[in-house]
Amino acid sequence: MTDPVRVTLEDDDETTSVRVYDDEGDVSTDGATFRFSVDGDSSGGEEPTATEADGEEPRYVAPLSAVPTDGTLRCEARRDRRGTELILRRRGDDVLAWRNSCPHRPEVRLDPGPGAIVRDDHLVCHEHGARFEPDDGVCTAGPCRGDALERTAVTVRDGDVYLTDDRFDSCRRLDEPLE
Repeated sequence: MTDPVRVTLEDDDETTSVRVYDDEGDVSTDGATFRFSVDGDSSGGEEPTATEADGEEPRYVAPLSAVPTDGTLRCEARRDRRGTELILRRRGDDVLAWRNSCPHRPEVRLDPGPGAIVRDDHLVCHEHGARFEPDDGVCTAGPCRGDALERTAVTVRDGDVYLTDDRFDSCRRLDEPLE
């Protein structure tokens, strides 16, 4: 599924609405369950996800070479049905990751899609010009001076980037379609 969809299930007493990120699953309310499978398998059996079937770990993000030094790579870290958008930036053979949100105005994404602005090695908020240190994400100029970006733990292993933050179970890139 390329984009998450909202599924709403209603009965006489209750309405349940959830955002669905998977190709299969179920949504339940007091007296009913809606089961779905986008690929047509309605058996409800547990099949491995695409990354598990390919031998990739669900916390795999991308090859190190895909993470830019002069911009950012967007991905979504997930736990259960909740997702948090992250940005990753390469520093030599290391990768740093932060929540894709400016501390001054959290609804403003530092990377709105094509990559965050990088000037003089600092991330720059495109909306109000706040500048963030490349290593610790501390704001050195702008309306949120002294605040810091919310860091997310990642590691580089054998030339690939993996999510290691215990708050999340899986990760997927946002710049390529789901298979």
